[in-house]
Amino acid sequence: MTSPGPLSPRLPSPLHEVRDARFERHGLRLLLKRDDLIHPLLIGNKWRKLVPNIAAARGRALVTFGGAYSNHLRATAAAGRLLGLPTTGVVRGHELAGRPLNPSLARCAADGMRLHFIDRSTYRRKSEPEVLAGILRAAGAEDAYVVPEGGSNTEAVRGCRALGTELRGRADVVAVACGTGGTLAGLAAGLAAGQRALGVPVLKGGFLEADVQALQERAFGARSGTWSLDDRFHCGGYARTTPELGAFAQDFEQRHGLAVERLYVAKLLFGLAALAEEDAFARGTTIAAVVTGRPFPDPA
Repeated sequence: MTSPGPLSPRLPSPLHEVRDARFERHGLRLLLKRDDLIHPLLIGNKWRKLVPNIAAARGRALVTFGGAYSNHLRATAAAGRLLGLPTTGVVRGHELAGRPLNPSLARCAADGMRLHFIDRSTYRRKSEPEVLAGILRAAGAEDAYVVPEGGSNTEAVRGCRALGTELRGRADVVAVACGTGGTLAGLAAGLAAGQRALGVPVLKGGFLEADVQALQERAFGARSGTWSLDDRFHCGGYARTTPELGAFAQDFEQRHGLAVERLYVAKLLFGLAALAEEDAFARGTTIAAVVTGRPFPDPA
């Protein structure tokens, strides 16, 4: 995949083995696929999803969707600044309008993104054509190229297939945290026969199975690759954490010198450690965990 100069990536992203007794005592190897090092501003799967959409936009302004702490909104705003493209972020939560911006939205605004706040009921219906058209009119973005929430569409799924290709022959199981499911859909399609992908949803609800399959059908014509989901590790839902998760993430940081992003990466690693303890993986299994992001703001 090619990309404009300011978005030039570091690919393939590094793959590092970490020695961790929680895995080794069950006969498992743990690798970290450092997708967080692809690009300093479009981190991990955000680069893999956004660059194909930017190419499809062909220079048009971008409009996309997200919550008040959306990594996807920040990445889209950064891409717009780097490329000189106008961006609009449609933010879930009309009550946020007029309030001081949190650090995440302030970063978006500093990168030139126009923020348009809508109520949560309308936000839930944003995929309905008439509702979407009304949102775009109200946001003054009728002629913009629409990138869906989380960036997950056909272009993004095809872009994420390269992640699986980079990991062919390197691990038996490749695990990734899931929000909208686009990364898992592409990753699984890129893996070789005999490898499997494991998705760890960070939202509760159990709806991702159908979403991932639908994304694959649109991108590739059929379900592709071997993949499954384990939705036990969302800690109560998106942006929810628990003291146990926090303690695990802090311990992992101290053991391995990796700043662990809490909303996605920590839940992935926590889930894998729990599965190892359950003997869910056969001895001798090599597991690659995809590090899709890093804490915001970046640690000093």
